[in-house]
Amino acid sequence: TGWSCLVTGAGGFLGQRIIRLLVEEKELKEIRVLDKAFRPELREEFSKLQNKTKLTVLEGDILDEPFLRRACQDVSVVIHTACIIDVFGVTHRESIMNVNVKGTQLLLEACVQASVPVFIYTSTLEVAGPNSYKEIIQNGHEEEPLENTWPAPYPYSKKLAEKAVLAANGWTLKNGGTLYTCALRPMYIYGEGGPFLSASINEALNNNGILSSVGKFSTVNPVYVGNVAWAHILALRALRDPKKAPSVRGQFYYISDDTPHQSYDNLNYILSKEFGLCLDSRWSLPLSLMYWIGFLLEIVSFLLSPVYSYQPPFNRHTVTLSNSVFTFSYKKAQRDLAYKPLYSWEEAKQKTVEWVGSLVDQHKETLKSKTQ
Repeated sequence: TGWSCLVTGAGGFLGQRIIRLLVEEKELKEIRVLDKAFRPELREEFSKLQNKTKLTVLEGDILDEPFLRRACQDVSVVIHTACIIDVFGVTHRESIMNVNVKGTQLLLEACVQASVPVFIYTSTLEVAGPNSYKEIIQNGHEEEPLENTWPAPYPYSKKLAEKAVLAANGWTLKNGGTLYTCALRPMYIYGEGGPFLSASINEALNNNGILSSVGKFSTVNPVYVGNVAWAHILALRALRDPKKAPSVRGQFYYISDDTPHQSYDNLNYILSKEFGLCLDSRWSLPLSLMYWIGFLLEIVSFLLSPVYSYQPPFNRHTVTLSNSVFTFSYKKAQRDLAYKPLYSWEEAKQKTVEWVGSLVDQHKETLKSKTQ
């Protein structure tokens, strides 16, 4: 009786939300929360969650094999969210490949050694693309053979890691059991604590309330963080259920919700307009021109690389990523995982707007203390 779960990246934006839902699960005797470091206020929040479930905090490196083996000992489920998310190419390629690919492989091997039967991987929509801003994908689904072709380290590393996870499905565990794996590919995730949204809001607050454009030509279907966390809970329930497991193991699932399809710019505006923030109305360059400027900036960066590390403000990949029509359906997750969003768009919007309000208040407080 009783089972236990290890969550990697538990201190992150999504990881924290998974923990909050996990504590409600029946017969769960222990949650192990693993990350490189935990903020003191998060440790405090986790300690408050310890009412009926034991919560063990593990600080360490995903590349430390002995540490991973100890972390996986006597665990029933691993939810692997830990990774370096880097859309703008700021982090060194080798670091991203090490954490995202090698870290995942080491964790899979640790699961075999410790006989952990269930492994759920948090993948990303970016493993499917977009490869060109001219290509339109609307209501895409799992049966379409979409694969990211960019050499950029983040999507490339996530693609390799997801392949490793799905290929590990059916591996024989040390105790003779079988490893069941699946991967979830969420859309762009928003919500309280969202790093991209937070950066956009803070930049706007320092820029006379003007939200800079991150993708006015895009059409995406963003997903609320609470719904992505819920999909992880449903995936672990399905893989632990002998009736549901056969249709789920070795599969990947797109995860979205009823958030309206819109541009990244429009989403940022909707979530912050009541605080007086507005979109930049200045004329912008045509998309094709932006793309070729991105290409020239890449050449400059490459030519300077022997003597200087130049980080272009954008490149062809980021222009494509933030300006494509790229939306997906979650019907397969509905069918196999019985996934229904836990939060409606209205609830998700309200919770996120309240959090944006707290960022605006913080900004005002900071300004006040500077002028005093």
